[in-house]
Amino acid sequence: MAESQSKVAVYAGLIGNLLVAVTKGIAAAWTGSSSMLSEAVHSLVDTGNGVLLLYGMHRASERPDATHPFGYGRELYFWSFIVALLIFALGSGVSILQGIAHIRAPEEINDPIVNYVVLAFAFVFEGASWTIALRKFREVKGDLGYVEAFRRSKDPPSFMVLFEDSAALIGIVIAAIGTFASAHLGVPTMDGVASILIGVVLAVTSMLLARESKSLLIGERARQSLTDAIVRVAANEPGVKSANGIITTQMGPDQIVAALSIDFANELTAQDVERIVAEIERKVRGEHPEVVTLFVKPQSDAAFREAIAQRYGDGQPA
Repeated sequence: MAESQSKVAVYAGLIGNLLVAVTKGIAAAWTGSSSMLSEAVHSLVDTGNGVLLLYGMHRASERPDATHPFGYGRELYFWSFIVALLIFALGSGVSILQGIAHIRAPEEINDPIVNYVVLAFAFVFEGASWTIALRKFREVKGDLGYVEAFRRSKDPPSFMVLFEDSAALIGIVIAAIGTFASAHLGVPTMDGVASILIGVVLAVTSMLLARESKSLLIGERARQSLTDAIVRVAANEPGVKSANGIITTQMGPDQIVAALSIDFANELTAQDVERIVAEIERKVRGEHPEVVTLFVKPQSDAAFREAIAQRYGDGQPA
């Protein structure tokens, strides 16, 4: 469900950005506006980013093989990180350089009405895409706040499109102000200043997205509610003295690998343990199909705590 919600938002953003990029590019060529050119580059980069996110989602859905036994889920995290870098390198970099060049050699905007019309249409297109992205993100985040949902999300496309569209709307407002100041207040350098400000907005956006994508790419644990649920299933299984704890890693938005430590009753045979482990796996995957691999290690609670202390220091992984 989360993946389908993300795809809808990505497709909506892709279509909207493509239409806006073409329109802004024509307007920039007609008027000579620096801020409009920055906006055109911004929309063009966002269009390419949408293609990369869709490719990453496609690759993440590939089945495991001998080379990648846990699947390709992290390909989505890789391409999400690349998208964040592109926003910074192309979107922000080009906008700032273009703005500096325009401040050094300011030029008047020809026919500013064209800019206003194009920016108005762009705001409508981007606003429609933003509305869809916001609605889909709300459906995915549940009861969490926006900031907390962003930090906890394991599905980059669900928030990347929203961030990109938000930056686009802010950029359109800045471009409109820059056009007005340049054309009607007699300050042509303001068009270049607007271009630089658009670049700064993109830089901040890219840093936030890169930070979260990097964390997912390195490997984050699964959400706490899921780990608690797996431990609870194991602890309630007959023959289990205690479920000591669990270590998880997020391989993709809907792909989790878990390692579970269990202390079994002493009187059990090896066949009994195998049967119990199989039953735990069946129940966990029935309730949480996103757990693609579950390892179970027979271990006393004391041995588990000692292993955790040696691995993580003073406490269990946060």
